[in-house]
Amino acid sequence: LSRRPEEPVLLAELKPGRPQRYDWKSSCETWSVAFSPDGAWFAWSQGHCVVKLIPWPLGEAELCKTSERKGRGGKAEARSRGAAKEKTLECGQIVWGLAFSAWPATGSGETEPACTMALPCLILATGLNDGQIKVWEVQTGHLLFSLLGHQDVVRDLSFAPNGSLILVSASRDKTLRVWDLSRDGRRRQVQVLSGHVQWVYCCSISPDCSMLCSVAGEKSALLWSMRSYTLIRRLEGHQSSVVSCDFSPDSALLVTASYDACVIMWDPYTGEQLRTLRHVPLHSALDYSSEVHTSSLRSVCFSPEGLYLATVADDRLLRIWALELRSPVAFAPMTNGLCCMYFPHGGFIATGTRDGHVQFWTAPRVLSSLKHLCRKALRTFLTTYQVLALPIPRKLKEFLTYRTF
Repeated sequence: LSRRPEEPVLLAELKPGRPQRYDWKSSCETWSVAFSPDGAWFAWSQGHCVVKLIPWPLGEAELCKTSERKGRGGKAEARSRGAAKEKTLECGQIVWGLAFSAWPATGSGETEPACTMALPCLILATGLNDGQIKVWEVQTGHLLFSLLGHQDVVRDLSFAPNGSLILVSASRDKTLRVWDLSRDGRRRQVQVLSGHVQWVYCCSISPDCSMLCSVAGEKSALLWSMRSYTLIRRLEGHQSSVVSCDFSPDSALLVTASYDACVIMWDPYTGEQLRTLRHVPLHSALDYSSEVHTSSLRSVCFSPEGLYLATVADDRLLRIWALELRSPVAFAPMTNGLCCMYFPHGGFIATGTRDGHVQFWTAPRVLSSLKHLCRKALRTFLTTYQVLALPIPRKLKEFLTYRTF
């Protein structure tokens, strides 16, 4: 029997060390949070032009609710924290986007050598208010170089998951730019992608590195080829600005979130809409009168195994959705949420707020069925069209293409 997941529990809340100023220049919003792919680091754009690099797991002193956590981690946590220390990156500009590279840190956690393009190391890219992208070495906190080209806010960043050091940036200048950080100087900028007519809010590279999705203040999402850097198709279906997007871990699904209070799940290969998740008010959880756009979505992300989604909306709720269902399986009240991100090994969700806080929530832990593991393994290297061409029963094709919801 399937059991309803428990509601998310707030495990920790980190707050900026500086007092909040009540004018627009304070820029205290946490627009972006990120975990490194190996789960060893957490990056928090805490506002005030500062990024915090925090070793994971958090120390007990940082947990706001520790009763269930005491005794966990033990020596491993102590070793982890002994080898890596929290760092503060002074970016000099309001920070909007964050992305870790897919390169792992080298060595065993002792003294890390300085990062060079010939020596793999973990790096963090930060997208800034003035159009700059600053690239940092995580282990030392040193600034490596800046990428120049955008003419306005760099709103989002996405590294190719294959470790190639290809970085895509999305900007309010209505363009996306593709960078190859393994190159030197001006050669790093590889391509400028033009096609949006409004600010670009979000970009996501598929795990198989074949596709790029970008969304802007428009009703359509754009799907690009990461091989030719050309537009594959426009995804039409939302009724308002699309603000967030994410691919499933096997690249077979794409989700987009919009101010129209809907998440649409797409087959990126065919452009077909597979389902729509509507964010209807949950009156029992709300204690204020509804206004226009109270359910406007801010962020959507897939869980690492691909069976859940998390969404953050302006109705002060974090929602967890199961892949097969059209209504949330769990939710938690939160205030002024702007972004959400799953821990790469599952079990936690980090959310950023307009007040500059970051919160860590429990997330459903799931043991994937053998059926789903097989589907995920096949879809990692087979497109929808290739699946449909297989000499297998129709029901099996429907399952493998996620059409048996």
